[in-house]
Formats: sequence, C-alpha cells, structure tokens
Amino acid sequence: MSQAIIQIEKLGKRYKGSVDYSLEDVSFTINAGDKFGIFGPNGAGKTTLISIICKLFEQTSGHVHYYPSNGNALNLGFVPQDLALYEDLTAYQNLEYFGALYKLPKKQVQLRALKFLSILGLSGVAHKKVKTFSGGMKRRLNLAIGIINDPEIIFLDEPTVGVDIQSKNAIMAFLNDLNEKGTTIIYTSHHMDEAEEFCDKIAILDYGKLIANDTLQNLFTLHNVSSLMEIMLLLTGKEYRDNV
Repeated sequence: MSQAIIQIEKLGKRYKGSVDYSLEDVSFTINAGDKFGIFGPNGAGKTTLISIICKLFEQTSGHVHYYPSNGNALNLGFVPQDLALYEDLTAYQNLEYFGALYKLPKKQVQLRALKFLSILGLSGVAHKKVKTFSGGMKRRLNLAIGIINDPEIIFLDEPTVGVDIQSKNAIMAFLNDLNEKGTTIIYTSHHMDEAEEFCDKIAILDYGKLIANDTLQNLFTLHNVSSLMEIMLLLTGKEYRDNV
C-alpha cells in the first residue's frame, strides 16, 4: 500500500491587496515514490502551490502535512525554471557552494559533485566557468545543484525547457533513475508529451481550484481521451490565457 509523503488539506492563498484567491480549497495527497505532475493554464495557481509546498510562501488557509520516512525533517530539493547558477564560478565550484549552504560535510559534497557531474555528462567541463556553457549544460548543472542535498522529494519546474534532445533525454533518464531508487518527484511543465511519458499521477488546477487528481490512465478512461493534452483542453478550455 502506498504511503503518503505530503498531504495538502484545504489549501488557500490570497495575496495582500488581492480580492481573489490564487488557490482555493485545494486538497490532494502525494505518495512516496510518485512521479506527480501539477498542471494548468497560465495563472492557474501552479507556481503558488509549489511555492507553498516548498515552504517559500505561507498559505492563507489550510495545511500541508509532511511525512518523512526517517522521522526527521523532510529533505526537499528544488530545481527552478530560472537557472540558479553563478556564471563566474565553475560547475564544480557551484556545487561546492550550494552544498555548503546545506551545511553538508565537504567530503560528501565533493563525492556527490563528482558523481552528478559524471552522470549528467559534465565531467569534462567541471572546472570551466558556467558562463561558457550551452543552455543544455546549464540546465543539467541546475538539476545537479537541486539534488546536491540528496532530497527525499524533488520539485521540478520546467526541467527541460530550452534544451536540445540529447540534454532532454539525459535529464529525463536521470530523473527516472532517481525515482526508481525511491525519490519522490513533483513535476510541472508545458511539454505535455514529456509530462505524459514521465508522470504516473497528476493534479490539474484552473483559476486556483483543483479540477482533476488521479492517475493518467484513470483520467483517460473517465474522459474517453488518449492524451494529457486532450484532458487539459477538455477541462480548461481552448481560449488564450496569455493575459491572465
């Protein structure tokens, strides 16, 4: 039986000065080992929700319950869409720096840095400044930084945006491997084909409300569709959301 690792209960968020809620009465559970996707149109509340779960924002109402497997504080990793890198440092120095922020032992950081640089195809540029890197190389380093603390849960915001097919395949293969070893992954992206292939469970938000929460296969059956894109268009409509 699956064990809950995060439970969201009647979560609400209203920003100061706003009349409307960005999130309203959102409830669902993420189980340990899930590859859980959070989707929705622009302005649906995805970023707000993830920011609250990551403890970057405070909710207005409701609760987020965490259930770490080891009984200690839950170890979280966050890989943002906007690259969190220091361009004038080398790849290795970036990993050393962020590892130090987590107060990890220096030897442990060194071993993890070398391991992730190797797996993600960056060993040959480990001691080159990041400003010389291609977009795909920066994206892979961004991922390595997000997991340097060996998190139980990784939050991924558009992890393959703007990268070539080789970097995309390397990133997704690495994420699948982490998941197979027990890491829970919470993922959001506008790449529906990639999301459909990667995620096993999803939540869909629209106008701050949860409008779907199930396995992909159950949603396909329920709505008589064969793709995540069809589900999104069916549930959230086809009109433009750029001005939201």
